[in-house]
Amino acid sequence: MADYDVIVIGAGPGGYVAAIRCAQLGLKTACVEGRETLGGTCLNVGCIPSKALLHATHSLHEAEHNFATMGLKGKSPSVDWDQMKSYKQDVVNQNTKGIEFLFKKNKIDWLKGWGSIPEAGKVKVGDEVHNAKSIIIASGSEAASIPGAEVEIDEKIVVTSTGALELGKIPKKLVVVGAGVIGLEMGSVYARLGAEVTVVEFLDHITPGMDADIQKQFQRTLKKQGMEFILGAAVQKVETAKNKAKVNYKLRKDDSEHTLDADTVLVATGRKPYTEGLGLDALGVKLSPHGQIETDAHWATNIPGVYAIGDVIDGPMLAHKAEDEGMAVAEVIAGKHGHVNYSVIPGVIYTTPEVASVGKTEQQLKEEGRAYKVGKFPFMGNARAKAVFLGDGFVKLLADKETDRILGAHIIGPAAGDLIHEICVAMEFGASAQDLALTCHAHPTYSEAVREAALACGDGAIHV
Repeated sequence: MADYDVIVIGAGPGGYVAAIRCAQLGLKTACVEGRETLGGTCLNVGCIPSKALLHATHSLHEAEHNFATMGLKGKSPSVDWDQMKSYKQDVVNQNTKGIEFLFKKNKIDWLKGWGSIPEAGKVKVGDEVHNAKSIIIASGSEAASIPGAEVEIDEKIVVTSTGALELGKIPKKLVVVGAGVIGLEMGSVYARLGAEVTVVEFLDHITPGMDADIQKQFQRTLKKQGMEFILGAAVQKVETAKNKAKVNYKLRKDDSEHTLDADTVLVATGRKPYTEGLGLDALGVKLSPHGQIETDAHWATNIPGVYAIGDVIDGPMLAHKAEDEGMAVAEVIAGKHGHVNYSVIPGVIYTTPEVASVGKTEQQLKEEGRAYKVGKFPFMGNARAKAVFLGDGFVKLLADKETDRILGAHIIGPAAGDLIHEICVAMEFGASAQDLALTCHAHPTYSEAVREAALACGDGAIHV
């Protein structure tokens, strides 16, 4: 038993960042984590290992499709799936060990085990109960099931994103249920590895919530890469037999029933807050109808001294959103002013091309009845993008029609996940499209496409 100023439950991006910031602010801090390694879902079985596989398979695609054009001739590389998974795991290990080092550096105690809160001010880990002036719940999320469908996850034939990272072999046929970020990223990995990938989506478009122009362009691009899409389809049941699967679905437009055969089925229909075993009911912590922990503007729950951040509370389930909240809640607990600007949180899909967005979509602005203007620039007009076979895509900037203030941006193209942050910073400072347009951008860079889109909000882009 020990006494702490703060105990954080969960060592994912929100939890470990909150713990480090608390320690930096002079608070005696511990972090509870039941995994064998720190970093949570993101570092262990999410963001980081998937990016390793995306990078490896993009390199394969380059070798197969672009090397000869560039004068790099010779035998195309073959795939050693076990070695690729080993590389992925090495990347994971480097990152999780890095968090362990940061805990030691900042004198944070790692309480190994699964935590619960028997009463305010106390955290139980195993048989030990620790006292804490403040408790931060950062327990993350878990894969959600398909609503109303009969599906049993075995993480071998029918898998979540976790199982998709560790398949015993590359499937010949992969069915992805859900056309969101996880489904499209992992689908593109296996498509590059030679699998026939079919994505089944309940809605009539992919990437729910994204700008409609992005949705259309993105689907066209992925189709060119070999991925097939069945939209407006409700999955009814997934059956397995003899190491194979059958996906039964019904088309919403006419209620007709269909079946897909698959070697592997990836269920990627979103995630839900993970609060199991925390004792929240007995403690009296208020939850939303969706199972999220309800918090106020300072991330405090209805129980004094108990806070919550990340995937367990409202908002986008993004690692960087959790990190921002982790730093902010630490500042609040230390008596400072914690701040998160929820209107400037970017979202990124790490396929090739990448997709990134921040702020309002055009559809949202129309619904709000707001007067706006659009500046758009295609990457085919960007010399750097054409040089590396990444001319498909565009930058789309949305600005207030009267004030020219930037309201949102949507990018599909090379390094979109990095380019979006120039616009995030501009929006944080309340910049106008003209501010971006008047800022010199190095040539040749992908970022010139951002400037051209800003110019298109005014008198017009130069290179179209």
